[in-house]
Amino acid sequence: MEILQNTKTPSKLKNTNGAVPHAIKQLTPSQIVDELDKYIIGQKNAKKSVAIALRNRWRRQQVPDSMKDEIMPNNIIMIGPTGVGKTEISRRIAKLANAPFIKVEASKFTEVGYVGRDVESMIRDLADLSFNAVKKEKSEEVVVKARENAIERILDILVPPVRKNSAATGDQSASQATAQEKTIGFSVNNIQDSKQDESNFNTREKFRNDIKSGKLNKRVIELDVTSDGSPMLQVLGPMGMDDMGMNLQDLFGNMMPKKSKKRKLTIEEALKILEQEESNKLIDMDAATKEALDRVQNSGIVFIDEIDKIAGTSGKNTSSPDVSREGVQRDLLPIVEGSTVITKYGPVKTDHILFIASGAFHIAKPSDLIPEMQGRFPIRVELHSLDEDDFYKILTQPENALIKQYKALLLAEGFELNFKNDAIKEVAKIAAEVNEQVENIGARRLHTILTTLLENILFEVPDKYKKKKIEIDRNFVLEKLSSIVKNRDLSRYIL
Repeated sequence: MEILQNTKTPSKLKNTNGAVPHAIKQLTPSQIVDELDKYIIGQKNAKKSVAIALRNRWRRQQVPDSMKDEIMPNNIIMIGPTGVGKTEISRRIAKLANAPFIKVEASKFTEVGYVGRDVESMIRDLADLSFNAVKKEKSEEVVVKARENAIERILDILVPPVRKNSAATGDQSASQATAQEKTIGFSVNNIQDSKQDESNFNTREKFRNDIKSGKLNKRVIELDVTSDGSPMLQVLGPMGMDDMGMNLQDLFGNMMPKKSKKRKLTIEEALKILEQEESNKLIDMDAATKEALDRVQNSGIVFIDEIDKIAGTSGKNTSSPDVSREGVQRDLLPIVEGSTVITKYGPVKTDHILFIASGAFHIAKPSDLIPEMQGRFPIRVELHSLDEDDFYKILTQPENALIKQYKALLLAEGFELNFKNDAIKEVAKIAAEVNEQVENIGARRLHTILTTLLENILFEVPDKYKKKKIEIDRNFVLEKLSSIVKNRDLSRYIL
C-alpha cells in the first residue's frame, strides 16, 4: 500500500542490527487510526487499542536483544454486538502491517480426545499463509529471470537449440588434428553447419520477439507437465490429515518419483506453468522458510472470533453432552501463553504472536472465561452499537461503502444509479428501527435493506429499463420498505 511505503522511519528509533523488520511497517498510531477510518465508522476506542498494539510490535523490534524476549504482546479482547466492526478492524490491521493474519472461530475447535480441529491447527495454518506470502514476494524478485528461462524452454520446443561452437568445445582435438584430416569436404561441412546455426539463431530471435509481443499466444505446443502427486493421498484430507505437523503429501512425494504427462497448451498457458517452475528453481526455499517462520513468530496476528461461545455461563449448569467449552479454553491457553507448535516448516514459538479475541457476550460475560484466559487478554475494549447517524456515515463515507458498490454494479450494465441524500437518511433510519425491533445485527442490516430496496431494479435493468439514469429518492424508499417495516412478522423474514 502506498501509505506504507511513503511513511518515514523515526530517526530516534533504530534497529539493533540496522535493518527494518519487513512485516512491521512504521505507521504511527494516529496514522493507523486514520487508515481504519477510511473503512470503519466510529469505534474510536477499539481502533486506538489495536493501533497501540501494532505500534508496540514495531517498537519491540527496536529494543536491545537482551530485553526483546521479555516484552510480551498485550492481547486484546473486543466486546460488542455483531456487525459493529470487530472482524473488519482486525482484517484491516493485518493489511496495514503486511503481517501474517488468520481469522478462526473458537466454536470450531474441540478439546483433546474429540474428533475435530485442535487448537494448534490455527498456528499451522498461519505458518502456511506466511510461507505462501514470502514465496510470492520471492517470486516477484526473480520474475524477470524466470520468464526468460520459460521463454527459452518454449523456444527449444519450437526451434532446435543453437549448437555450441565447435571451436569452443573441441579446441584440444582440433589442435591435434593432422593436415591430412583438414580436407576440402570437412571445411564445406563446417561452413554448412555455421550457416545452419546462424539460421537457427535468427529464427529463435524472431520467435523470441513474437512470444514477448504476444503474437504467438494462441499457438498450441506440446509440453511435459509434472503431475501434482498421487490422488490416493488426497483421500486422507477430510479425516484431519491436513492438521498433522508432518506433511504426508511431501513425505510420500519425495519417496516416489514425480510423474510427468504431455499436455497440449497454448503458448500463453505454457508460459505461466513454466514461469512457475522456473521461479521455484530460482527461489532459495530454505531462506524463504526461515523468513516465513520469523514473520509468524514476531509479527503474526491470530483473530479468534466468537470466544464467548466457549465461555461458561455464570449461575448455570454447564455440563452437557457437547464438547466441554472449558476444555477448549484449557487447550487454547498454552498457545496464547506461549508454547512451541510443530509445523511442516519447523517449530513455531507463539510467545510473541498477537491474539485478538472478540465476542458479542450476550449470554456469557468476559468474567465467565477461566481466570488464566482472562489474564492473557489484559486489554478489553467495548464496541458500541450503531445508531442511525452511524448507518448514514457507513453508507456514504467509507471507500467501500455499500452505495458505491451498487453504483459500480449497475455501471457495469451501463446504468447510472444515484441516491438522493434524503433517501440515504431514510434507509439509515429504517435500519436503526429494524435493529431495535427485530434483532440487532449491526451494519449487516444495511445489506438486507438495500438488497430488498433494489431487488426489482437489479432484476429488470438488463431487459426492461430504458432510462440510463436511475434515481432513488425518499418516496421510493418509503414505497418499497414502509409496509415491510410496519409488519413485524414480515420484517423478521425479509429484513
